[in-house]
Amino acid sequence: MTLDTITDVAGITVGHFTHAQRATGCTVVLCPQGAAAGVDVRGGAPGTRETDLLRPENLVDRVHAVLLTGGSAFGLDAAAGVMRWLEEHGHGFAVGTLRVPIVPAAVLFDLWHGDARVRPDAAAGHAACVAATAAPPAQGSVGAGAGATVGKLFGVERAMRGGIGTASVRAGGITVGALMAVNATGDVFDPHDGELVAGARKTATSHALLRSAEAMLRGELPQRPMPGSATTIGVIATDAQLDKAQCAKLASMAHDGLARTIVPAHTPFDGDTLFALATGGSGRSASLALLGTMAAEATARAVVHAVRHATSLPGWPAARDLGPAL
Repeated sequence: MTLDTITDVAGITVGHFTHAQRATGCTVVLCPQGAAAGVDVRGGAPGTRETDLLRPENLVDRVHAVLLTGGSAFGLDAAAGVMRWLEEHGHGFAVGTLRVPIVPAAVLFDLWHGDARVRPDAAAGHAACVAATAAPPAQGSVGAGAGATVGKLFGVERAMRGGIGTASVRAGGITVGALMAVNATGDVFDPHDGELVAGARKTATSHALLRSAEAMLRGELPQRPMPGSATTIGVIATDAQLDKAQCAKLASMAHDGLARTIVPAHTPFDGDTLFALATGGSGRSASLALLGTMAAEATARAVVHAVRHATSLPGWPAARDLGPAL
């Protein structure tokens, strides 16, 4: 039985840390026994850690966790806590008698509200690992999605709440799952019925949605957001047998799911970054055409789940608040 979550992939666990003082946090995807990994960065303003080692020609061939975090570049500190937890449990890349945990990470910008000095740190990353389980992870305004917003092209004051979401797809005895922290510049659509779920509002006090791309094509000029002030980051996981190069291609194809749901996607102000993990647990290999199709579908559904589960903050309504105004 699948539960429509990335933890449907055996060997994958997920843990959130949500800060009590401000809407921010981090989320860890643990694969402590190691998984092949790849990455694809499409946004123009990424904030990442340990992505170069995922290039197929480089030495390290497995990672032990991926961290998604708020706090902009400051939030990368949380990866040290993930490393500490993995080291405490004896996981890592063997270097003589030592083990060095490999933890790629990506950040999103959520410093708009509250005290920006409050952001995920090493203690937050460690706490997310302690909380990690194979149960379906919470979705919406938690973990790396706690401070996320979407629809910022016409000013952050007209934005809505983003969040974190998950989904999975199973075909041919193989499972592909996705976990997405959605903090996009663009609007979010449900690609299965074309519904605009969340995005820029017509005014800062309205629940009526603008439809950002259509507004721009009519000649309405958006504000110029601060570089790096948005970003959708995520993890694709599969139990198929893949190598690093194939994982990189899987991450690339998963970006199709972002393009189906976020309009516009991959802007110069987003740092859109997707990681792909392959545990090999199914003992099966499959065509990347199939796996990439599954990954894009899981990614698209996870993005929609993220905004549908989100809750409001003062000044930023959530999709569930729109009601008939949508």
